Amino acid sequence: MTTTDAAAAPDWEKRFRAPRVSLPGWAEDAPDRSLFVSNATGTYELYAWDRASGRQRQVTDRPNGTTDGVLTPDGEAIWWFSDTDGDEFGVWMRQPFGGGEDEPAAPGLPPSYPAGLAIGRDGSAVIGRSTDEDGTTVHLVRAAPGAEPVEIYRHRESAGVGDLSHDGTLIALEHTEHGDAMHSALRVVRPDGSTVAELDDTEGGTKELGLSVLGFAPVAGDTRLLVGHQRRGRWEPMIWDPVAGTETPLPIDLPGDVGAEWYPDGSALLVEHEFEARSELWRYEPGAAAPVRVETPAGTVSGATARPDGTVEYLWSSAAQPPAVRSTSGAVVLDPPGAKAPPSVPVEDAWVDGPGGRIHALVQKPATGEGPFPTVFEIHGGPTWHDSDAFASGPAAWVDHGFAVVRVNYRGSTGYGRAWTDALKHRVGLIELEDIAAVREWSVESGLADPERLVLAGGSWGGYLTLLGLGTQPEAWALGLAAVPVADYVTAYHDEMEALKAMDRTLLGGTPEEVPERFEASSPLTYVDAVRAPVYISAGVNDPRCPIRQVENYVDRLAARGAVHEVYRYDAGHGSLVVEERIKQVRLELEFALKHLGGGPVLGPAA
Repeated sequence: MTTTDAAAAPDWEKRFRAPRVSLPGWAEDAPDRSLFVSNATGTYELYAWDRASGRQRQVTDRPNGTTDGVLTPDGEAIWWFSDTDGDEFGVWMRQPFGGGEDEPAAPGLPPSYPAGLAIGRDGSAVIGRSTDEDGTTVHLVRAAPGAEPVEIYRHRESAGVGDLSHDGTLIALEHTEHGDAMHSALRVVRPDGSTVAELDDTEGGTKELGLSVLGFAPVAGDTRLLVGHQRRGRWEPMIWDPVAGTETPLPIDLPGDVGAEWYPDGSALLVEHEFEARSELWRYEPGAAAPVRVETPAGTVSGATARPDGTVEYLWSSAAQPPAVRSTSGAVVLDPPGAKAPPSVPVEDAWVDGPGGRIHALVQKPATGEGPFPTVFEIHGGPTWHDSDAFASGPAAWVDHGFAVVRVNYRGSTGYGRAWTDALKHRVGLIELEDIAAVREWSVESGLADPERLVLAGGSWGGYLTLLGLGTQPEAWALGLAAVPVADYVTAYHDEMEALKAMDRTLLGGTPEEVPERFEASSPLTYVDAVRAPVYISAGVNDPRCPIRQVENYVDRLAARGAVHEVYRYDAGHGSLVVEERIKQVRLELEFALKHLGGGPVLGPAA
C-alpha cells in the first residue's frame, strides 16, 4: 500500500497499521541494551535498541512474524524462538546483539513447544520443552563448546521454567504433577536436578490454590523468590526463601489481583494491581506498612518495569487512547515513527446480576446516533483472561461502522477473585454463556442493543463460545463470527498441543474417553444442527491450539444441511502477526455482518 493510499484509508484500518511497540525488556547487567516487538514493517518482529547510541535494528524477519525473544543478562546476545508458520513448535535461536548470523542456541535439543527459558550470567541456560511424546522436560545447557544438554526434570503433566537465581545455583519450576493444570505448585532445584524445596497449595489436588513464579531477587547471594499465591481468594505476592524455609506475607491490601516484580537492586517491589478492568502501579518496600502509589493515567497498564535509576517504564492505553510506552519521569520512552493511531470512543461500565454473581461488562457505542444499536458481543479468549479498558483496534472498527460493542468478563475471567476464575469446571462453556445471556438481556432491556441485530463474536475461547452459543441459544443471535475456535471438542482434544490437553482434563474432569458426556455437553458440534444464524469462521491451518481438522468437521456439518456460512482459512497459526492479513480478516467479518444484517458499505479500498 502506498503512502497516499494509507493516508486515504479509513480510521479503522489506520489503527491496525499505526506503528506500535511493546514494553522494551532490558539486559540485567547491561541496561542500555533493550529488546522490543514492533509492527513497523507490517509484521510483528523483534528489534534491538542500544539506548546509549540510540541505534535500533530489526532482529528477525520472517513471513509470519516473531514475538518471543529475550536478552542474555550481559546483553551480548538475543535468544528468539523459531517455529514454522505459527505452529509454535520449534527451537531457540541466538543472534549477537549488534547483528550477525543466527545459530541454534541449544543444538542438542530437538524441536518442541516452549515451556519457559532462563539464561544465566555464565552463559548457561535452562530450557523448558513440551511434546506429545514426552510431556514436559527441562534441560540445562552449559556454555562450554560442545556441551550436551542435561535433562534435569521430566513429567507427563504440564510444567515450566520460572526463573534462575542471580548466581545460577537455584532454578524455580512451576509444575502440575498433581493433575490440576489451572493451579501450579512450585519446586526449586539445583542445576543437577536435586530438589531444594517444594511449595504446594493444592494439597494433592483437594484444595484448588495456585502458585506462580514472579522472580528471584536480582542480587548476588540472595535466595529470596517472589511468588504469587491465592491464599486469600485472589492473586497476590509473597516472598519465599526456599533455602531458609521462610515465607513472608506482604501487607498489600488492594482489591482485585496483584502481581509484582523486583526493583533492580532488590530493595523494593513494583506492584501491578488489576481491578474491575483497570490497572495501576504501586511501590512496596519489604517491611513497610503499605505500598505507595506510582502515578499512571486511568486505563490499563499492560506491562511495567523498574529501571536501575528507580524510574518506572510502562505500556499504557485506554479504550479511547492508543498505547504508548511512558516513564514516571514524564517522558515517552519509545515513540515509533509514522502516523499515529486514530483514537476511539471511551468504554463504559455495566454491572449485571447473573446466575453466579454480578457480571462486569465493558460497553462502547457510536459517538453519534441513538440506540438501540446493532450490537457485537465481542467475547474474550482465555478463558482465564479478561477484557479491560485498553485500546483495541477490532472493537473500534465495529464502533466506526455504527455498532455498539459489549465485552463480558464472564465467570472464568481473571481480575475478579479466585472463585470467579475457577467457576468453570465440568460445565465448560455453558457457564460462560449463562453470563453472556444475562448481559445480552440487559443490553436489550436498557435500550442499548437492537434484539434483531445481535452478533456473537470472538477468537480462540471466544470463538468457541460463539459457536457453542449459536447452537445452545439459537434464537438469541442474528449472526456469529468465530475466529480460531474450538468447534469439535473431542477432535480438538486429540489434535491439540499437550499443555492444552492437560488444561482440558482439568476443566472437564478427564479425557473424552473418561467423561464423554461432559465433552459432548460442552462441544459446539453437538448443537450444530440447531444453529440458525449465518456463521463466519476463520481458522489458521497451522494452529496447534484450535487445530484445523476439528474446524473442518464442524464446517462439514453446516454444509451438509445447507446452513448459511463462510469459511476463511489462512496460512498461519493461532492468529496472524501480519498487519494486512489482520485487516483482511476484520474486513471479511465486517462485510459478512453488513451483508446479512444490513448497513452501509465497508469503508476504504479493498485489501
